[in-house]
Amino acid sequence: MRQHPVRLVACAAALVAVALIVLFATRPSAKDVLAQSPLLGKKAPLVAGPAIAGGHVDLRQYRGRYVLLNFSASWCTPCQVEAPQLIQFTDDHAHSHDATVLGVVFSDTAGNALSFARSNGVKWRIVADPSGRIALEYGVADPPESFLISPNGRVLAEIVGGVTSSGLENLLRNAGARTT
Repeated sequence: MRQHPVRLVACAAALVAVALIVLFATRPSAKDVLAQSPLLGKKAPLVAGPAIAGGHVDLRQYRGRYVLLNFSASWCTPCQVEAPQLIQFTDDHAHSHDATVLGVVFSDTAGNALSFARSNGVKWRIVADPSGRIALEYGVADPPESFLISPNGRVLAEIVGGVTSSGLENLLRNAGARTT
């Protein structure tokens, strides 16, 4: 009895498909993924440059409070989805001034980023990164990516994918517990 190579290939392909479905169905969504960045625990790389709405932005201006450094682009669908969550987060911390968001334009024009920010009610400062130097310093490959930076300027966490306001609050609570 001769085996049929087409059936063997079909069975193998079906097994691979089932394995991929199981893998993707059981892994956490991107908004829940904390990366193991080599920057964790180290002083945050310099973030300074022209703000897309005018003026100059420097991460050092935010010493004394937590900063969520958020790399995003106007063309990025997950970035569009996370924008209301970031707005909620900034609103929740507006009075206490203990945490804020600082944006970095990733692979986009300052004009497109400014238009996106204005049309979505973004209230935080956003620094242009036309050369990609800031993204390179942080090892950002694809937006959205965010880094939680401590009040003393150390990188506490990297979040790959979109964030949620509640997820950020949990991250802040955990960060506070580690620093006390």
